[in-house]
Amino acid sequence: MENVTSSQLRAMFLRFYKEKGHAVIASASVIPENDPTVLFTTAGMHPLVPYLLGAKHPEGTRLTDVQKCIRTGDIDEVGDASHLTFFEMLGNWSLGDYFKKEAISWSWEFLTSKEWLGLDPERLAFSVFAGDEDCPADTEAHDLWRSMGVPEERIFYLPKENNWWGPAGVTGPCGPDTEMFIITDKEPCGPDCSPACSCGRYLEIWNDVFMQYNKQADGSFIPLAQKNVDTGMGLERTVLVLTGKKSVYETDAFSGILQKIEELCGKKYDPEDESTVRAFRIVADHTRTATMIMGDQKGVSPSNVDQGYVLRRLIRRAVRMGMKLGLPEGSLASIAQVVIDQYRDVYPELTQNSKFVLDQFTQEEDRFQRTLRQGQREFDKAVARLNGSTVIDGLTAFHLYDTFGYPIEITVEMAAERGLTVDQEGFAANFKKHQETSHAGAEQRFKGGLADHSEQTARLHTATHLLHAALREVLGDEVAQKGSNITAERLRFDFSFGRKVTKDELAQVEAIVNRNIQAAYPVTLEESTVEEAKAAGAIGLFESKYGERVKVYTMGPASKEICGGPHASNTAELVSFKIQKEESSSAGVRRIKAVIGAKAE
Repeated sequence: MENVTSSQLRAMFLRFYKEKGHAVIASASVIPENDPTVLFTTAGMHPLVPYLLGAKHPEGTRLTDVQKCIRTGDIDEVGDASHLTFFEMLGNWSLGDYFKKEAISWSWEFLTSKEWLGLDPERLAFSVFAGDEDCPADTEAHDLWRSMGVPEERIFYLPKENNWWGPAGVTGPCGPDTEMFIITDKEPCGPDCSPACSCGRYLEIWNDVFMQYNKQADGSFIPLAQKNVDTGMGLERTVLVLTGKKSVYETDAFSGILQKIEELCGKKYDPEDESTVRAFRIVADHTRTATMIMGDQKGVSPSNVDQGYVLRRLIRRAVRMGMKLGLPEGSLASIAQVVIDQYRDVYPELTQNSKFVLDQFTQEEDRFQRTLRQGQREFDKAVARLNGSTVIDGLTAFHLYDTFGYPIEITVEMAAERGLTVDQEGFAANFKKHQETSHAGAEQRFKGGLADHSEQTARLHTATHLLHAALREVLGDEVAQKGSNITAERLRFDFSFGRKVTKDELAQVEAIVNRNIQAAYPVTLEESTVEEAKAAGAIGLFESKYGERVKVYTMGPASKEICGGPHASNTAELVSFKIQKEESSSAGVRRIKAVIGAKAE
C-alpha cells in the first residue's frame, strides 16, 4: 500500500465496514452540540455520546464514518513531523451490538487481508489494558489477538495512560482499548522496549475502544448497561505509516496546499531546511484547520471568545508565519481555496460556505495586518525599555493585548524569538476580569456536560428549539442556528442575524417561547429521511447525506426540528423562559443567553 492516497483509504475503510453491515453516516459538525466541556469535536466518539449512553440511533446499531476533528491542546507542537490541529478520524461503531470478538477479528482482516491493506502480520504489534484499581486487565482482548496467530512477544499489557480511552469531556462513556502498531526498522531501545516508548520503533495505526464504563463526576467508573465499540484510525497518520513518508506534510493531504504556498511566496518547501519548514507547516496546518472551522455546518467567525478565539489565533499565527516566508498580504484566502477544492467532495458544506470562508480570511488577515503594524512598534518600544532584563512584564503584555489586539500567545512567541520571556501570571492578573483564557485554561471554563445533568440538559435543550422557532417567527428565515452551549444553569444560543436584536423584538421572542411552554405541547419523535423531514417543514442542520434517517422532534405547532440531542417530554416541563442577554458573537452572528424556571419538587 505504498502508494495509497487519503481518498483511497477513506473510501476503502467505509466500504469494508459497509460490507460488514454498518450504515455509513456523515461527519458531524466540528462544533459540539450542547456539550460545554469542550470547544471542538475532538474524537469520533464525541458526536455519538447520546447513543453510547443508550439513545437509539436512526441508522441502527452498526455505524461507520469519517469524522472531522480538531485538537488544539498541542498547538505549539505544530510544525514538527506529526502534529496537526485538524485531522480526519475513520471509525466504526457498535451500539450494544457486537463487541470485542468481532471488532478485533475485523481489525485484523482489514489490516492483513490482501483484499484490503495487506500488511505483513510480522510487522504488526498490539497493546491491551493492563488493569488497575479501577478496572481489571483486558485478558479477553489479549486472548483474541493470540487466536489470530499473534505471538505473545508482540502483545503488550500497558497501563491506563496508554490503553484507555475517554470520556470526551469530564464524564461519560469510556473503557479499555487495544491499539495496533506498525513495527519499524528501528532497533529496540532496550530490553523493555514497547509501544509505550517514544523511540520510534512502534507507530500506532489504529485503536479499538471497548466502552464498558461510564465515568461519574466523582471519578468512579460504573459498568454501562449497553456495551459499545468505537474504533479510531487517524486518516493522515495512517497514510503516513502506509506510505513510509517521514512526515504527514509529505503525504497527499498537504501536497496541494504546500505547492500553493510555494507558488505564492517564491520559496521551495524543503523538509531539511529548518529555517523555513516549520513556517510552511504552520501556515498549511492552521489555514486548513481555520477553513474547516469556518466552512463547517455551524461556521464560526473569528472573535475574542470560545471557538472564535481559537480560530482567530490560528489565522493570526498563520499570518505571522506567512510573513516569515514572504507571503504577500491576503494570501491565506488563496490557500484556503485549495483546501476547499481538495475536500469539497467529502464535505459539501465547504462549497456551500466557500464565500463566507474566503471573506472571513480576507477580513481577519486585513485586521491583523493593521494590528501587527501598530503593535510591532509598541512591542519594540517595550523591548527597548527592558534595560537588560529578559522578562516582559504582565502589564505590558496586557497593554499589547488590550490596546493593540495582540493575543498573549503572539507576544510570547515574539519574545521567545528574541530570547525573552513574558510574565504570563502577571498578564493573567491584569486580565482576570476578562472572560476569555488561553487554550491552556480552556477546559476549566465550563461546568457539566451531557452526562452530568441529564434532566436539566434535556429541558434547556428543548428550550433552544422553542427559542430558535420564536426567533425565526419574529426576525424571519434569515435566522439559522450557529451553535449552542448548555450548562446546568443556562442555555446559550448563537444564530445568524445581521444586526442587534431590539428590546421590543426580544420581548416578543420571550413571550412566544413562554406561550408555547404554557401550551404544554408534547414533544414527539419521528424518524424519517432528510428529504421527508424537509418536506414536512423541519428546520435544522441538514448535514446528513441523501437517504440517511434522522430524528425529527415536534412540539405541537411551535417547533419541528432535526436533532439528535436529549429532550423533555412536554414543553410544560420548562416552566418558564427568560432572556438574560443578547449580544454579538462574531460578524453576522448574534448570541442569546437565557434561563428556564425551576421544576417544582
